[in-house]
Amino acid sequence: MAALSNVLIWIIFLAAVLCILIRPWRIGEVWWAGGGAVLLVIAHLIPFQQAMRAIFKGADVYLFLAGMMILSELAREEGVFDWIASVAAEHAAGSPRRLFLLIYSAGVLVTAFLSNDATAVVLTPAVLTIVRRLKVEPTPHLLACAFIANAASFILPISNPANLVVFGKHLPPLAKWLDAFLVPSLASVIVTFLALFLVSGGQLNGKIGESMPRTRLSTSGCLALGGLIIAALGLITVSALGWPLGAPTCGAALLATLAVACRDKDVPVKVMKGVAWSVVPLVAGLFVIVEALQKTGMQQLIVSGLVAASHLGHLLGNLVAAFSVALIANCMNNLPVGLMSGAAVQSSQNPRAVANAVLIGVDLGPNLSIAGSLATILWLIALRREKVKITGWQFFKVGIVVMPLALFSSILFLGK
Repeated sequence: MAALSNVLIWIIFLAAVLCILIRPWRIGEVWWAGGGAVLLVIAHLIPFQQAMRAIFKGADVYLFLAGMMILSELAREEGVFDWIASVAAEHAAGSPRRLFLLIYSAGVLVTAFLSNDATAVVLTPAVLTIVRRLKVEPTPHLLACAFIANAASFILPISNPANLVVFGKHLPPLAKWLDAFLVPSLASVIVTFLALFLVSGGQLNGKIGESMPRTRLSTSGCLALGGLIIAALGLITVSALGWPLGAPTCGAALLATLAVACRDKDVPVKVMKGVAWSVVPLVAGLFVIVEALQKTGMQQLIVSGLVAASHLGHLLGNLVAAFSVALIANCMNNLPVGLMSGAAVQSSQNPRAVANAVLIGVDLGPNLSIAGSLATILWLIALRREKVKITGWQFFKVGIVVMPLALFSSILFLGK
């Protein structure tokens, strides 16, 4: 009976993840994750009380997601991202290569301080608008937004919701985080840029024939930008103190919105309408599904794998752990993989030796395929809305070059 239950749990999990990735009948991702969680409870594959505990376990992640989405939507609504893209275009001085560098740099900053989802969802449309006006080949610049969203997502704890998922309540304070991840993240950013630049080849040659004035930032836009900067500094301070990030992130977002509302009273309503709230129940559903998976022995299997990797020596063990997690993340998305890996890391002391490598694999590994991370899927959806088509094969041809080089370089610089 237990064996049959385990098989059913795995079938529901794989079906839910597959449907989240391909969205059959254009049904939103949240319905597949939520439906899978509800089905597990109805089929008595996980007790209702345990499912509720799994949902409440993710409270800090939900608050963090909500806060970052509000901040990103506030910046988009007030034209901050359009302004950032126009500044890059102005300083490109007619060079597509310089424009590529500036857009990539903007993506690094947005990812580091507003999370990778902001780069994928909000910066990408602004960049597309700029490259269309300048009449340059859009593909390299759009790919830069997608790849840097993952490559820079472990610069700070706030750079990727997956960071909270993997470490949970054991998220390192800022000083320890930077000590572990600053140099590997710089290696990731630099190597990803060089690889993208080389892969883009002739698409960055020539001159930009068009010019455009810098987009003016309104008074409300300046308030929004100021609010973002203050919020980012506040979150860095909270991280340095080692406090949970969820509630402060959400609080900072609400305060920034209220500050802009002093100038534009319609902003709170516009921002709340624009936020993709469905992401929160999507993540909650995945928490329940992953909780059920732990009954099948998956957590113990992952723990055993991490222990085995830690016995291979520092560098080899980290490489095996990071690349294994990265490959699995590209098969079933990094969010459920992060949840499972995080549960395994938090439940055992011995695998802590490769915990940092696991985090890098979860964050950076999805740059191999278009289905590897939620941020890349959201980036693809944003492009589809703008009638731009970049296929999974196009992405993979670039990813197969960029991701392994960046991941190897990051692990190479990961300290003990």
